[in-house]
Amino acid sequence: MAEQTTTANTLATPGPLKGGSLVLGTIALSLATFMNVLDSSIANVSLPTIGGDLGVSLNQVTWVITSFAVANAISIPLTGWLTLRFGAVRLFTWSVVLFVLASLLCGLAPSIELLIVCRVIQGAVAGPMIPLSQSLLLSSYPASRSGTALAMWSVTTLVAPVAGPLLGGYITDNFSWPWIFYINIPIGLATAWITWVIYRKRESPTRKLPVDAVGLALLVIWVGSLQIALDKGKELDWLASPLILTLALIAMVGFVVFLIWELTEEHPVVDLRLFKRLNFSVGAVALSLGYGVFFGNVVLLPLWLQEYMGYTATWAGLVTAPVGVLAILFSPIVGKNVNRVDPRLLASVAFMVFALVFYLRSGFNTQTDVHTLLVPTIIQGIAMAFFFIPLVSLTLSGLRPDQIPAASGLSNFLRITAGAFGTSIATTLWDNRTTLHHTQLIEHISSYNAQASDALNKLLQSGMTLAQATAQINQIVTQQAAILSADDIFYASSLICLGLIGLVWLAKPVKSTATAGVASSGAH
Repeated sequence: MAEQTTTANTLATPGPLKGGSLVLGTIALSLATFMNVLDSSIANVSLPTIGGDLGVSLNQVTWVITSFAVANAISIPLTGWLTLRFGAVRLFTWSVVLFVLASLLCGLAPSIELLIVCRVIQGAVAGPMIPLSQSLLLSSYPASRSGTALAMWSVTTLVAPVAGPLLGGYITDNFSWPWIFYINIPIGLATAWITWVIYRKRESPTRKLPVDAVGLALLVIWVGSLQIALDKGKELDWLASPLILTLALIAMVGFVVFLIWELTEEHPVVDLRLFKRLNFSVGAVALSLGYGVFFGNVVLLPLWLQEYMGYTATWAGLVTAPVGVLAILFSPIVGKNVNRVDPRLLASVAFMVFALVFYLRSGFNTQTDVHTLLVPTIIQGIAMAFFFIPLVSLTLSGLRPDQIPAASGLSNFLRITAGAFGTSIATTLWDNRTTLHHTQLIEHISSYNAQASDALNKLLQSGMTLAQATAQINQIVTQQAAILSADDIFYASSLICLGLIGLVWLAKPVKSTATAGVASSGAH
């Protein structure tokens, strides 16, 4: 990971771009980032439709999200080695081209198994895109305008989560779900062509370096085993299943061996020695846990709306999209003040707002209207603006310049992996708690319950048979159980965010956050 320093230095050597080349280069690099981040959220509102078309359950179809995230997280630490081996411009261009090809294959996938395989490929080749787009963009501007460049770059990563649910919902309802992947093709090809034309003469030097193949293999084994265990656990009855038990043991042993290997390897794929620094440990853990809670809720909300509230994918997208509006407005303000205000204070604001948002959602019921749904979604944008930049500033505070690429890569790996785990945990808990609440609610339905008897009689009087009336009541109970379960998760998420405020303040005061601006965009 430390080799990335050389890359950063070489990218800074060429003079800044000017005129049309600067404009086109900025647009191309920003579009690549937009496309990458978009693909982590555009499928959220399309999951029920994808599951229905491919004939799989919601538990299975969430792999479409988690497989991309895990593969993306695992490939990020390799960016430094790949850059030095092939060159920044060549690697970035090929990443975009392969991303386009993987997107095409995702759209053509005839089964959930093939779709997941293609999403793994898509996530893996996307790993270098975001860090290299940031590095190439910084090399395009004079040092005095680096803040402007990064502000533009950061806004792109905030617009994508807004556009993702809207585009995903509109495309799913008016065309078909494969088009959420096909739209990457024209954007990606244009981005690759423009980038190559403008930057090919600004290629970074290359040299052969040893790659930590053992460390990478162990990383894939333990992360992959744990993710599969989380995704398949509910379906196979957790540790009662020999498969889940085996995967859990592989993940545990693989993790221990991975730790030992990486701490003794001369060129580790992940530099775990960074955890010796208190601020890095606190910042990285808070960032990862916070993002895991956030992303789990991002996936859960549209699933509930479509499965139990009768929302179309478009309307689910409209309800979840405004999360980026206030984030876009507040991010420049946070970016300008992160060097002047204690980042622990700014991060505390983020977690307090997140806690408020999840608390408001914990009061949702089957009668909740669109306005009530939108209020916490819009407020959440404030939390997003105060979340990424201060926590990355805290994570990277006190590090030498040559340590920052490795630290940024490791914190991004942890964050993205936590997002994938958070999705699996949230959907699994939702399913388990729905079953529990359904059992508890159904116990109150009997001939001795006046309300239940009255409801049953009204259904029978409307012309339904006893079987139809009973099925209708069971459906109402299931809908109520699902929202009670979602409320449980929202409430628990609120408590976790309050707890993360205390974690943040375990870090030492930040004396200098000069590197925060440069690194902030890497958090998105």
